[in-house]
Amino acid sequence: MEEVVDSKAVELPYEKEQGRERLKRVGIIYGEVGTTQFTFSVTGSVEQGDYVQVLHEKFGWVLGRVDEIKRKTNLSIEKAKEMLLGSDIEVKEMLSATVVVIGYRDRKGFLQYPRIPFRVGSIVYLAQDSFIKKVIGIEEIKNTGAYIGRLFRYRSIPIYLDINAMVQKHVSILAKTGAGKSYLTGVLLEELLKHGVTAVVVDSHGEYPSLKYPAKKTKLHDEFKVKPRGYASKIKVFSPDPQLNNAKPLKFTLAAMTPRELLNLMNLDARQYLIPLRKAMDLLKMSRKYFTIRDIIRLLESEENNNLAPLISQLEYLDEMGVFDKKGTRIDEIVEKGKLSIINLRGIPPDIQELVVQRLSMALFELRKRGKIPPLMLVIEEAHNYAPQQGMSSATKILRTIASEGRKFGLGLCIISQRPAKVDKNILSQCNTQIILKVTNPNDLKAIGNSVEGLTKGSLEEIQRLPVGVALVTGGNISMPLFVEIRPRETKHGGESVKVI
Repeated sequence: MEEVVDSKAVELPYEKEQGRERLKRVGIIYGEVGTTQFTFSVTGSVEQGDYVQVLHEKFGWVLGRVDEIKRKTNLSIEKAKEMLLGSDIEVKEMLSATVVVIGYRDRKGFLQYPRIPFRVGSIVYLAQDSFIKKVIGIEEIKNTGAYIGRLFRYRSIPIYLDINAMVQKHVSILAKTGAGKSYLTGVLLEELLKHGVTAVVVDSHGEYPSLKYPAKKTKLHDEFKVKPRGYASKIKVFSPDPQLNNAKPLKFTLAAMTPRELLNLMNLDARQYLIPLRKAMDLLKMSRKYFTIRDIIRLLESEENNNLAPLISQLEYLDEMGVFDKKGTRIDEIVEKGKLSIINLRGIPPDIQELVVQRLSMALFELRKRGKIPPLMLVIEEAHNYAPQQGMSSATKILRTIASEGRKFGLGLCIISQRPAKVDKNILSQCNTQIILKVTNPNDLKAIGNSVEGLTKGSLEEIQRLPVGVALVTGGNISMPLFVEIRPRETKHGGESVKVI
């Protein structure tokens, strides 16, 4: 039902008079009305998640979001039984929608709540796109913004995340398996590459080298105004196993490791093995600039001490992994201004993965503090493995430090996890920009509810039913939680599931 509404019927303090606007009526307010929430009887076409606007007698047009829709009826259990037996029962029903009030913009442009409830009987209209953008504060910041998609169910409203805010205040991407978090991360990395932002990605499963290649064009690319392209010239791939992952070798210098760090890596008792290991490493440091694990093994074997057999066995395992060398990979080889470096850890044992994340994160933090490398974003896939809520990883301490202090030095952190409840809360709480796709685990939902400000009960329930490719976004330049339909990738997606049949 189309209705012409005279916007001059009430003073609009936040904008110039726009004359007469055509709005679509969807219901009438009834029942108890508060300043932050109200219900209306649905008379038009409206769905959960739609934005509506209501004309307030004092504050002008006010924006709200449909948080829940219920169908109310006079059909009781007794009458339902009579219907089953063939009785002709008249059933009356109505749709009732609950709206969470977002607010209006005052004369100074600040977002305000109406301090007086709407009148019962006020007409509810579907909100116009321009009004949604104005009240929420959605801006098309193309120069400094990452274009991640469109407002869900409002494809004419593009959503940009401020890149400076992401680097300065960190990002978390949370979702259950198969909800599209690696696809979304690919979109984010494309935007960083387009804007010349330096980034390093810890890729646990080898999903991101596909950013080199353009995606196959679809209708969605046209709808979202995206063109397929590849970024091969801006991407470098490193791996501890360069042959397996078709990458440049990633090696660490053994001389930079302390004996205690080596023992922690090997999960050996420091009380039993610290002294002999320290003695061997000190002798080697005195006699040469570079040494290998094989050199340490030879010195320990010369002791002819059977009690050192477990230590020698673990050192031989590390030697087989090939992650240590006389000369390690230089950080300035990995970090290059305006380019993306992928640390491909596919097929690498978990303990070696922890070592890589710990040593790499520490080097990036120290060099960034001294201004030896450009400002950058460090992206950590499967973050619950490197910064668990329970227990400790060798990388936990440095990741906590980056989360709390990295913003001062231009080192941003983006953590990605399928288990939010298992990620260290000290790190998760430091992520100001949060992107959440479908999550169903009760513990994970509780963790999200505790960490996202302004999330309503209806929105939290909606997270459990989100279609693939739709995310809840908040923080940074996004002043309130928004559901966003993620744009199609410009590049080939490398995180697709393997088909068994």
